[in-house]
Amino acid sequence: MSWHTADDPAPGDALACKAIETIIVPRARDLGGFEVRRALPSPRRQMVGPFIFWDQMGPAEFVLGEGIDVRPHPHIGLATVTYLFDGEIVHRDSLGTLETIRPGALNLMSAGRGIVHSERSGSEARARGARLSGIQAWVALPASHEEGAPAFTHYGEADLPVIAGDGASVRLIGGEALGARSPVETPMAMLYADVALEPGAGVPLDALYEERGIYTVSGTIDIAGDRFGPGQLLVFRPGDRITIRAVDAARFMMLGGDPMDGPRHIWWNFVSSRKDRIDQAKADWSQGRFDSVPGEGEFIPLPEK
Repeated sequence: MSWHTADDPAPGDALACKAIETIIVPRARDLGGFEVRRALPSPRRQMVGPFIFWDQMGPAEFVLGEGIDVRPHPHIGLATVTYLFDGEIVHRDSLGTLETIRPGALNLMSAGRGIVHSERSGSEARARGARLSGIQAWVALPASHEEGAPAFTHYGEADLPVIAGDGASVRLIGGEALGARSPVETPMAMLYADVALEPGAGVPLDALYEERGIYTVSGTIDIAGDRFGPGQLLVFRPGDRITIRAVDAARFMMLGGDPMDGPRHIWWNFVSSRKDRIDQAKADWSQGRFDSVPGEGEFIPLPEK
């Protein structure tokens, strides 16, 4: 999804739990019947592992005939990671891909040296009343893969393992957790999981990855006596084994990975270890040197700022 301007997240309160390093509370922004909350990047934290961009989309319900229409736009140096809780999105890209993503599935699009894509509500969804809720994340690619060939992979709901028991259900989207491994392949170590807990149930967040966080989606959770409601990104200190318990029925996302191989520049939809590469991508998009998306006749112009 393309970058839209959003308010900076706000820091959270001081905590008793010393395992928590940072709390980021994203502010909601209305994009015209469609609300997003951006947790990354923030003034307090640019990345958690490879995750450099994090938007909670919705929940939104559109009037009949309406939906999302994100026109074609470019990316370099990152992979988009799209995961839905409700609704569907039709993805088209300059590789010729046409794929509809629904809840529990994953769209992984590696931009590499450059790709263009659009995201829209389908005609059938608009006819019955489109809904949308989910997470749009970007992960930065290692420097060794920033100029690689673009690629797109769709993983269906049945492709992603689910670890369930004792009131917990964990869909492992990427990486390793709870003795399981996701089939999703990435050139860097990353953790990504969708966790649902019944009241009183708990799940550990192991110290396998140096940088770890959770994003609360719904309900209330407890960590060492501190309670957190929905819409907060909690970033943990490395090394501690943490247990997250549900006060009431709760849902949250685990995210993280190893630290990146160096700092990243981010401007609009471009990410790179080199500022001059972002300048080149700006020029390429403004001068029409990116590939086009088949079936699309419009695009998002380069922002002035």
